[in-house]
Amino acid sequence: NPFLFCSHQYELLKHAEATLGSGNLRQAVMLPEGEDLNEWIAVNTVDFFNQINMLYGTITEFCTEASCPVMSAGPRYEYHWADGTNIKKPIKCSAPKYIDYLMTWVQDQLDDETLFPSKIGVPFPKNFMSVAKTILKRLFRVYAHIYHQHFDSVMQLQEEAHLNTSFKHFIFFVQEFNLIDRRELAPLQELIEKLGSKDR
Repeated sequence: NPFLFCSHQYELLKHAEATLGSGNLRQAVMLPEGEDLNEWIAVNTVDFFNQINMLYGTITEFCTEASCPVMSAGPRYEYHWADGTNIKKPIKCSAPKYIDYLMTWVQDQLDDETLFPSKIGVPFPKNFMSVAKTILKRLFRVYAHIYHQHFDSVMQLQEEAHLNTSFKHFIFFVQEFNLIDRRELAPLQELIEKLGSKDR
C-alpha cells in the first residue's frame, strides 16, 4: 500500500508501535503532540486493516460457505453487505463472501489518493472522518465474526493473545476518538468491558 511509505506517516506508525511496546494501550492510542488528527486516524486505520487481514487470513480455512452461510456475530447479529455504489440494496451472503467484499472495499478506499492522501501537505477531504468511521465500523464486524464463530480455531492456532491485543488496541483507539457508535459494538460488549476494566 503506497500510503504507508510516505516518511512522515511511517514515523507516525513507528511512534504507534513504540508506544504499543510500552504496554499502555490507553496512552498508545492518544494523538501525539502536534500531529494532525486526520493523519493519525488514517495511519492507524491502515494498520488495523493490515492486522485484521492477517488475523482473518489465519482462519480462512475454517470460515467457509458451509460453516458460515451468513455473516454473523453470534445468533443475534447478522450483517448484510452493501457498499452504496456497486451494491446499493443490502444482500445476504456468506461470511467469507461478505469479508471478501468488505476487505476489497476497504482496500479501494485506502488506495484512493483523494481520501487517503499519501503526500505530505495534501489535505484530507471534508468527508474523511465519516469514511474512516465507516471503514472502522466494518472492520469491527470481522473481529466480531472471528470472536463469535471462530474462537476455537484461534485457540487451536494459539493466536488468541495476538487477536486479543489487536482487538484491545482497536477498541481503545475507536473509544479515544469516538469513532464507532456504541450500538455497533454490542456484539462484543462483554469482551469490551472486560478488556477495559483491566486498564482502569
